[in-house]
Amino acid sequence: MISASFLNSKDIRDTIIKLNNTDVDYIHIDVLDGNYVGNAKKSLPFKEMRHIYKYTDKRLDVHLMVEYPSKYIKDYATLNTEYISFHLDSKEDIISNLKLIKSYGIKSGLVLNPDQQVSSIIPYLPYLDLIIVMGVVPGLGGQAFLSNTPNKLKELATLKKEYKEFFFKISVDGGINNLTINKVKDYTDIIVSGNYITSSTNYQEKITSLR
Repeated sequence: MISASFLNSKDIRDTIIKLNNTDVDYIHIDVLDGNYVGNAKKSLPFKEMRHIYKYTDKRLDVHLMVEYPSKYIKDYATLNTEYISFHLDSKEDIISNLKLIKSYGIKSGLVLNPDQQVSSIIPYLPYLDLIIVMGVVPGLGGQAFLSNTPNKLKELATLKKEYKEFFFKISVDGGINNLTINKVKDYTDIIVSGNYITSSTNYQEKITSLR
């Protein structure tokens, strides 16, 4: 499945409308508080993002790059959201926030940064519907894909086989294009791609090349 990010888009409304006219599975929403990722600006405030339903009926895949996820979960749970994911090193209790997401009937996820080990996710498996592996350092779109990412995805795929009692999907986010997709597609359920799709003149062609 493909989840398209508009993080680098200069005209978000236009980008979302164009994505809605493709067969992309999800719209990936990056939420930045301006603190968790120090080198990245804040994302659009929720008072603007809440109008996204006017431009797309696609399900949303929400990625909270924030220090305090609980401040955002309630708002994004009111949209057409399937997943809300946040980072392992956020500043609140992880299990409490995973339970909070699930209390709204939304699927919950955690995000592994490039410097974090797959083993760190094991205590939270009973609460997870999604695990996102970052293929770049979080925060800025258009970065080059990190070479160790496929190894982490393989490790997660192995973990999934070992823990058959848990049902989570594996996603990769960052640096995905028509070349890097071949390194990750065998170990992932959801591919997140931004710049590769939205900087092109034919969104559908780029999405199809990732399938």
